[in-house]
Amino acid sequence: MNARKKEITITTILLAPFLFIVSFIKHFFIGVKFVFFDAFKNIFTYMASNREFNRIKRGKNITKEKSKKSEAPLLSLNERQKIAQERQALIKEMQKEINIRKVSKEYYNYYGTDSQGKKIKGMMSATNKITLHNFLASEGIDVYQIKRAFWPNFCEKIGINTDKPLSIKDLIFWLTQVSTYLKAGITLNDTIKIMAKQAEKDQAKHKLYRSISYELTLGETFSTALQNQGKVFPPLLINMLKTAEATGDLIKTLDDMSNYYTEIDKTRKEMLSAIIYPAILLVFALAILTFIMVYVIPEFIKVYNQAGIVVSGFTLSIVNLSNYITSHINSIILISLAIIIIMLLLYRNVTSFRKLVQYIGMKIPFFGKIIIYHEITLFTKTFASLLKNSVYIIDSMEILTNITNNEIYKNLILDTISNIARGEKISLSFANKWYIPDVAYYMLVTGETTGELPLMLEKVANYYNDMHKSRVTNLKSFLEPIMIVVLALIVGIIILAVVIPMFSLYSQIR
Repeated sequence: MNARKKEITITTILLAPFLFIVSFIKHFFIGVKFVFFDAFKNIFTYMASNREFNRIKRGKNITKEKSKKSEAPLLSLNERQKIAQERQALIKEMQKEINIRKVSKEYYNYYGTDSQGKKIKGMMSATNKITLHNFLASEGIDVYQIKRAFWPNFCEKIGINTDKPLSIKDLIFWLTQVSTYLKAGITLNDTIKIMAKQAEKDQAKHKLYRSISYELTLGETFSTALQNQGKVFPPLLINMLKTAEATGDLIKTLDDMSNYYTEIDKTRKEMLSAIIYPAILLVFALAILTFIMVYVIPEFIKVYNQAGIVVSGFTLSIVNLSNYITSHINSIILISLAIIIIMLLLYRNVTSFRKLVQYIGMKIPFFGKIIIYHEITLFTKTFASLLKNSVYIIDSMEILTNITNNEIYKNLILDTISNIARGEKISLSFANKWYIPDVAYYMLVTGETTGELPLMLEKVANYYNDMHKSRVTNLKSFLEPIMIVVLALIVGIIILAVVIPMFSLYSQIR
């Protein structure tokens, strides 16, 4: 009986370090998940909701006049005489431009006074001084001087464009605002002017909205006004608006595009969540292993050296690895950072490398399905929206090549365009492709056969969107315990290899 109790006691003592390691790693991961994932997610969600509430609140109060206006300083006689001379010079310059037909736009600095007599200045892009002067006059600005802006025009000529695409969140909010104002009976141009006034504190958006308003004042269509803003608005939205202008269903198209980008944003966030969460776990797992190899094992080595214990076998390999990492830690970190930076640059700039990485990612068990379902959802949802709004097939395919960064699916779309040009079916390009699920292919064939392709594409998008959400949820559910077990085994084996020589020290003491 005493031998049995002694055996149980020894077993408990031997298992105690491993149980402690497993418990420590488990609670460590739970803490990391809460601090770096759940807490930040809740904070960002609250901040986004608060910003959205403030934006809507500002939008409701936009039509109210300010109760107090700052008094404009009176201009001196010399200033008024100078402004009159500059205004006469501006009139002469504009008279010279009357017979000049120019299509391209340039940046101009303008100077004028508002209705209160206060001096104001700004910068806008325009085709010429006359149209810019008339536009500013319609806004109540008495312009007395317009000059070409050197640096913005120079940067434009050498290919440096500061205009950035609107984020999906800003685009959704913008579409909702425009649709709401139009439903309230406000004209399109007045809607954009209200939004420009609302965004006075945001220089980039204020400049963008005024540029759109300028285009509308010149008689351009809404889609053309957006297209002339460069890469700010996505091609998909512009093509949808062109069709809406032809059919007279602008408000419905704005609502549909707002819903579309909302769903796309949700799918994108789920995809990022599926990638970021395991990346965070992997980084902290490497940090734990590095800490053990650099700080914990050297302490054991000191004890062994003082006790005169000679290690061998697997323990010696762990000790040598620890010594190498400790003595070359700076070089290892620099080389690792260099490799990561080089791979990121190659992925961004080299098509063949990007395609290889995407191919490997799509072949990874379980995780590869998440990528495939994401791409299928994005493709079918966008294609269905284009077909529902009567956008031509060729134009649809060209737009689809720009909504994804996956080179494999880009090549698929290019093959589809070639097949359409030869008079063949769309589904022919999707047959026998390992990255096209059978369900998606057969529903595409059914849609072509029955003439209900947009409806079938919507059903495919909804089906694989649900599959994508399910995969992401399962990944986050299974990944944490798997990482804990794997890390516990690795740490346990390392600690065991280092602790084994201590038994020989214990026997020497006895």
